[in-house]
Amino acid sequence: MRRNSKIFIVGHNDSVENSLRGYFKAQGYAQVVSNTKDRINVLDQSRVTDFFKKFKPEYVFLGSLRSGGIAANQKFPAEFIYENTQSQDLVIEASRRYKVKKLLYFSSSCVYPKEAKQPIKETSLLTGPLEETSAPYAIAKIAGTRMCQAYKAQYNFNAIAAVPATLYGPGSDTDIGSAHVLGALIAKFYKAKTEGAKEVSIWGSGKPKREFLYVDDFVSACIFLMEKYDGADVVNVGSGYDVTIKQLAGMIKEASGFKGKVIFDPSKPDGTMRKLMDNTRMRKLGWKPKVGLEEGIEKTYQWYIRKI
Repeated sequence: MRRNSKIFIVGHNDSVENSLRGYFKAQGYAQVVSNTKDRINVLDQSRVTDFFKKFKPEYVFLGSLRSGGIAANQKFPAEFIYENTQSQDLVIEASRRYKVKKLLYFSSSCVYPKEAKQPIKETSLLTGPLEETSAPYAIAKIAGTRMCQAYKAQYNFNAIAAVPATLYGPGSDTDIGSAHVLGALIAKFYKAKTEGAKEVSIWGSGKPKREFLYVDDFVSACIFLMEKYDGADVVNVGSGYDVTIKQLAGMIKEASGFKGKVIFDPSKPDGTMRKLMDNTRMRKLGWKPKVGLEEGIEKTYQWYIRKI
């Protein structure tokens, strides 16, 4: 990519979209457009077509229009499958038709089977049943991943797919009702601290383990893949280690300064018990993350305080 390359980012005003825009702005890229900031309706075929005809993007970063934690997946399964499949279908086809040089698709770790062997290799895709609480979203992301592979095989279109660990950082969703666990817990602990609450209640048993990746690390991985990788196989992008939700809660409690109790509600779903990804392929390509979880949580918590 060059400083005058035309770049299109698809997201939902999330941390990835915002961090990618921030990176390109800092590096002096002059022609960067995203669907939310520039009001491009990627659910409407005619508007997608008009945009590609006029702007003629050269590089596309294709993320989700809908994503979230267990609560959001349970409340909006129809929107999660419809909006993601519709937008990615239109953007991938328009990218091929209008000769985009390269497209990077953001898949999700929930595409892997619920009982996949740990750490999860890329070859585990479609080898077993999915975790039910996120199945509609996962099915949409599997479809997008396979669509990239099909377009590469049939049309020789340069579309690649990355599977990130659970992303977090400045710009993350922190709505308690819709966010992934880390963003939701930051909001919960901040609220408890500022209101003088005596306890924080967290969904589930606290035993599931999750792998997290700081958003700036994922952005660096995206730029790396755009420049270095053209394969048909998906690539896991993760930190290489995971923590229990109980451990995560302890880290966020410490960052917030909350002094009360932390209790877990086992009547609420845990989701998949573990989904640590094998990042050997990405490391062999020459990339590795830089921001540790405790450092990343502190940075995210301080951003949240400034936002509030």
